[in-house]
Amino acid sequence: MHGVRTRQLRLSTLFLMAPAIAQIQNQPDDGQWPMPAKNYASTRYSTLDQINTGNVKNLKLAWTFSTGMTRGHEAAPLVVNNTMYIVTPFPNVLYALDLTKPGAPVKWEYQPHPSPASQGVACCDVVNRGAAYYNGRVYYNTLDVHTVAVDANTGKEVWNTKLGDINLGESMTMAPLVVKGKVIVGNSGGEFGVRGWLAGLDADTGTIAWRAYATGPDKDVLIGPNFKPFYESERGKDLGVKSWQGDTWKIGGGPGWSWISYDPGLDLIYYGTGNPGPWNPDMRPGDNKWACTLFARRPETGEAIWAYQLNPHDVHDYDGINENILLDLNIKGQTRKVLAHPDRNGRMYIMDRTNGQVITAEPFAFLNTSEYVDLNTGRLKVNTAKVTGFKTVRDICPAAPGGKDWQPSSFSPKTNLIYIPHNNLCMEFQGVQANYIAGTPYVGANVRMYAGPGGNRGEVSAYDPVNAKTVWAVKEDFPAWSGTVVTAGDVLFYGTMDGWFKALDDRSGNLLWQFKAGSGIIGQPVTYKGPDGKQYVAVLSGVGGWAGAVVAGGINTQDGTAALGFANAMTDLGKHTTKGGTLYVFALP
Repeated sequence: MHGVRTRQLRLSTLFLMAPAIAQIQNQPDDGQWPMPAKNYASTRYSTLDQINTGNVKNLKLAWTFSTGMTRGHEAAPLVVNNTMYIVTPFPNVLYALDLTKPGAPVKWEYQPHPSPASQGVACCDVVNRGAAYYNGRVYYNTLDVHTVAVDANTGKEVWNTKLGDINLGESMTMAPLVVKGKVIVGNSGGEFGVRGWLAGLDADTGTIAWRAYATGPDKDVLIGPNFKPFYESERGKDLGVKSWQGDTWKIGGGPGWSWISYDPGLDLIYYGTGNPGPWNPDMRPGDNKWACTLFARRPETGEAIWAYQLNPHDVHDYDGINENILLDLNIKGQTRKVLAHPDRNGRMYIMDRTNGQVITAEPFAFLNTSEYVDLNTGRLKVNTAKVTGFKTVRDICPAAPGGKDWQPSSFSPKTNLIYIPHNNLCMEFQGVQANYIAGTPYVGANVRMYAGPGGNRGEVSAYDPVNAKTVWAVKEDFPAWSGTVVTAGDVLFYGTMDGWFKALDDRSGNLLWQFKAGSGIIGQPVTYKGPDGKQYVAVLSGVGGWAGAVVAGGINTQDGTAALGFANAMTDLGKHTTKGGTLYVFALP
């Protein structure tokens, strides 16, 4: 039940699998990259095959671009109409680079000037996960809870909308998704006692069309007569209030700080909510709905259609914010519309995306915090020996960043595999009293993380979603904190925290090529076709984020509880990489 810890090559299984999985084609693959996930289905798959397993060893550096900043660079570059768009960490500068000219010089830059004070409420570095292109504009969020629209040709601001309040601990780090004329964004701040939400803004004007909270009465969560979750435990009036003690739901967390997917056929967006606050579960009795929950909503109105709580009464900081990859799978002879969600609790949820039914929920990482998911009730069976509270509990696996945190997976319809960059971390957790003061940390826990079984702190693995098992796995010394991208050339790209950008054979996991960047890589690689007809691969280098805060933030690692406990697991990172902020672009000679 603990997943695969060594490389296991079951190639016979791969090649015997019928082509039972169909990628949702939301737009033609013309070699561009208009959103971080490439497409609405969040597959991060490119049909480009000029770079393949036979020639990827010949990749060379084509050009670079320095952002001039040295905090964590987590964004995915966008490529549209021979222009590349890059969002930096705070102060969230947007650059447009001209791909038609040698060295891709800057066409323009846009500076939103976010409030410097917003850096004080960023729990886990001042990162930004990227922008989205839609109808001639680039949309993205700034750390101080603004969403901006910028003319893609001129760099002129079209609108700038404030959505939250940094004085309450709110911030914004996620990449928006633009669907049917709505820019969909969510807040961060689960460690500050915020009230989480997802909002839809009018793409033309920036006005707020709807806002759906993760806690509170049904009217605030946008739950109405069309809300029909699969499991009985998700039914009932005002569960966002009743599953909390008193008024604690008002500071209960559940922010919508990560990925959103969209199925145009069902007209549903899918996203997960973050952890409830505070971390100490004894301070918030009940299931704490709707934190750690997957939602399906209408993009134009925000109306909730179904929900499923992954980790009721979360006791380990297992946010439900990870990506949801939308696939059509042949399961037991029947084509099912599913979403694949690799959760922080270490389980890969394969769910029917029409109604929220769990089909399988098997481990993809080492875990001891849960035993199984009851497929009849949907309830996670937690290992009671690892339940936290006002006590000290040791050897909790996975640690708070989960089997996998925000770093996004990819899926290839050629191999029918999901490629997961993830962590191998455990922790000890001491629950303490937390007192809510607006705009200050509201955690209630002292945490120390460390490497899981085997001593490696990260892993990249290939997961078979039909048979619910890991096919191969490659160990990494540090957490695999970058995203992955996979191509029709059967090449898988990802970066490491000690600065290696790697290309693997997506069928075997064999290393085909690697390049040492100037700083650790926590960004999301992309691939695109240049105006010269050549295929390029691009990635931002710049260590940081929660995992790399010890370097980017200059944190003294003698205090193992620093960086919410991550410092203890990363004491040696500074020996392997330094601060940086550079875009690297590669191509064949």
